[in-house]
Amino acid sequence: MGRPSAFDREQAVDDVMHMIWRDGYEASSVKALSEKLGITRSSFYNAFGTREALFKEVLEQYCKQSPDFALALATPPIDVKMLLTLVFREACAARAADPEGRGCLAINSVAELCNQDEELGPVLESLVLGSINQIQTVLNWGVASKEFPRDLDTHALALCLQNLLIGLNVMCKVVKDEAELLLTAETTLKALGMYEYGLDEVDED
Repeated sequence: MGRPSAFDREQAVDDVMHMIWRDGYEASSVKALSEKLGITRSSFYNAFGTREALFKEVLEQYCKQSPDFALALATPPIDVKMLLTLVFREACAARAADPEGRGCLAINSVAELCNQDEELGPVLESLVLGSINQIQTVLNWGVASKEFPRDLDTHALALCLQNLLIGLNVMCKVVKDEAELLLTAETTLKALGMYEYGLDEVDED
């Protein structure tokens, strides 16, 4: 039996994304996903191949709408401090705006699948390491443009910023107030010398 003619694949991927985001990967079995989408298991495999393949597609779609995707889209020349400040502000706003307090699908999946799932664990590991590398690349632009000193340890700083982002994505499950999340992010950015002052005044104008 083929999948229904009305089957909207793009919408299906979005529906699955929210299901895994809420329930986790292991709880989202092929049976559960098929029932959620209103298709047979045969139609599921015809449409997506495997559950692992669908998860990779979901992860790619999720990352494109995640607040820190702005780092991947950035190109020099750019005000790095401003970019980082805005990215972390948006991350705090997005996490606080989620009534279910789900945190970050990618980070939830890292905790669930890394060192556990032989196929998906390395995918998630690569995602996080790639994010660290991208942050370091952005920081290197700041060094090249003389926004930062030449001796700035961009690798160490990238690790710290990625750790801050991961921490916010976990802490938001219990600290749900945007102002509290923002206080955490901005205090850390200021301590690292990565906070852009004066943005509030610009926003007011």
